[in-house]
Amino acid sequence: MKGILGRKVGMTEKFTKDGKVIPVTVVSVEPNVITQIKTVDKDGYNAIQVGTIDKKKSRTTKADLGHAKKANVSPKRFLREIKVSNPENYVLGSEIKADIFEAGEKVDVTGVSKGKGFAGVIKRHGYGRGPETHGSRHHRKPGSLGSIRPARVFKGTKLPGQMGAVTTTIQNLTIVEVDTKLNYILVSGNIPGPKNSLVLIKEAVKTNKKEEFELISYEDVALEVAEKVAEETKVEEPKEEIKEEPKEETTETANNTEEESK
Repeated sequence: MKGILGRKVGMTEKFTKDGKVIPVTVVSVEPNVITQIKTVDKDGYNAIQVGTIDKKKSRTTKADLGHAKKANVSPKRFLREIKVSNPENYVLGSEIKADIFEAGEKVDVTGVSKGKGFAGVIKRHGYGRGPETHGSRHHRKPGSLGSIRPARVFKGTKLPGQMGAVTTTIQNLTIVEVDTKLNYILVSGNIPGPKNSLVLIKEAVKTNKKEEFELISYEDVALEVAEKVAEETKVEEPKEEIKEEPKEETTETANNTEEESK
């Protein structure tokens, strides 16, 4: 399984030549570094640990400095593990870039959802309101909790509590575009987390099908529009009349004119 760490930038949209609009999330993906390789013999499972975004040495513990020194890399701020089937294919300290993914591939994106603090059952679970009038004091309360016999609250009962700030995975999203020069990946749809939050893009678990589409290039459209505007605003210049210059009379022509007058 392949994967890469990135940061959520925001959302925009892309257009296909079929006339479809694809809402996409922009993920800034700086080159990730492999900081550790785990194997079944040593650790009990196969995985690689990747890190991204450099961290100041003054803010790094000695343990983290020693861990980064083994891979001969600078200490990283974010570290995550990705399970792989063949760890021998990876080299400690090597980089993983955005080009590991291609447009049309299906991926799973994991991030921490937005934290919204303590919320009641109406906002958190979508409960309906109670009576508003006639002295009712049951406006936004959860109401009955069920059976009285066990004399306790059942596990999983929907109650007020902390909302959001939970690790969430959205599956089967499509890679729309990959740019290795500007280091970004466009993923279809929305992904969990606020702007500038860390996300992990991994190969989809449920499907390997590729989606085919052809995007409209904004540069080509801009050139076409510029050409049309230039043609419409083009004004034909008036043609200048060419005046014939008078021929100089030579001695022969002068003699001929005198003879004709006689």
